[in-house]
Amino acid sequence: MAISTEVSAQLYDESVGVIPGGVNSPVRRYDPYPFFASKSDGCNIWDVDGNRFIDLCNGYGSMLLGHRYDDVIQAVIAQLKRGTLYCTPTQLETTLSSLIAESYASIDMARAVNTGSEATMTAVRLARGYTENTKVVTFEGGYHGAHDSVLVKAGSGSATLPTSKGVLSQTTEQTLVAKYNDTEGFADVVESSEDVAAVIMEPVMANMGLILPDKKFLDAVRHITKQRGIVLIFDEVVTGFRVSDGGAQRYFGVTPDITTLAKALGNGFGVAAVGGRRDIMEMLAPLGDVYQASTFAGNPVATTAAISSIRAMRSMGSKLYDTLDVYCTRISNTIHDVAADNKIPHRVHHISSMFQVFFSEEDVYDYATAKKSDTVKFKQLFNLLLNRGVFIPPSQFETAFLSGAMTDDDINDIVTAYTESMEALA
Repeated sequence: MAISTEVSAQLYDESVGVIPGGVNSPVRRYDPYPFFASKSDGCNIWDVDGNRFIDLCNGYGSMLLGHRYDDVIQAVIAQLKRGTLYCTPTQLETTLSSLIAESYASIDMARAVNTGSEATMTAVRLARGYTENTKVVTFEGGYHGAHDSVLVKAGSGSATLPTSKGVLSQTTEQTLVAKYNDTEGFADVVESSEDVAAVIMEPVMANMGLILPDKKFLDAVRHITKQRGIVLIFDEVVTGFRVSDGGAQRYFGVTPDITTLAKALGNGFGVAAVGGRRDIMEMLAPLGDVYQASTFAGNPVATTAAISSIRAMRSMGSKLYDTLDVYCTRISNTIHDVAADNKIPHRVHHISSMFQVFFSEEDVYDYATAKKSDTVKFKQLFNLLLNRGVFIPPSQFETAFLSGAMTDDDINDIVTAYTESMEALA
């Protein structure tokens, strides 16, 4: 069976004439063309042709509470009536930073920014200013935004490309790359230079598919960085407030020096934050000599959305995360069982409300093993699911996400769609 997407096709033809590639972010493009959304609600998204999909992309993890979550929307509407941008301080900003600090034991102070990329860029600059060193260690397949320092062997949409043109070699020379889940290799990379300012990492890799950390590996990274006076940055743009209300750092019991947050922080609104130890954060201007500024940072609309989102997560408490974990485990187990019954080589990873299947005959634990997966088969799975009313991220190197708007009936529909799609792949 196939859905009709005639209107999306027409709109895509128009978009390619005025938008590079027809999209404003590369991960949104897939063959032959993406569907164009018209509206969303709860766990559903509709396209311009009238097709309804259960949304497992969920704004690439942003919509933890679901689309158009009423408390957030009502709070934002009330703020819109009071104003959209002041460019002077508001009490809202203090409230947001306080809520973030209460949620994350590693954060004494936090500054609001607009995007995850802006947060990680600021975090790296802070680490360099604090240590007065220059080099940054990243991990193969990690994605920390589209700025120069971190676009080296990166994940997400860039996983299909070599290092981006336009990035200066002088910049990439300051970036050292280690392998994820390889403690010995990481130690060797760190010891290769006396000039390492920071290690930036996704504690759970969510931009080369979903790859879980060995807890001993995370502990070793923390031990080595602390021993050598290197700033450890946890990029929790994806996992912050999603894996738990205290992020992956609470889930695994590992404390970084700086944390970056975005996505679920605003439940669909453009807001992010960088936070950490007081002595590091006070390096930021106007207190210190590390410069960061933004017209829209801390704007009252996005800040209101973030405050309302955090309070909603807190009000639901463990029930939200426990329910999503049960749902995610059921879906993951179903994928595994059906694939095994049909003799399809596979690995299924899941944590909290995140999951991904790799079509691979070997374990997937880092970038190199993720890249060996059968991406052709994954694209087939994507199309099979889409035709059955389930929308997942179109790339093997992304992750599927559940939302708190999902019900038992929605999970039953997802399980059915995956079962039928996996059987069709056999």
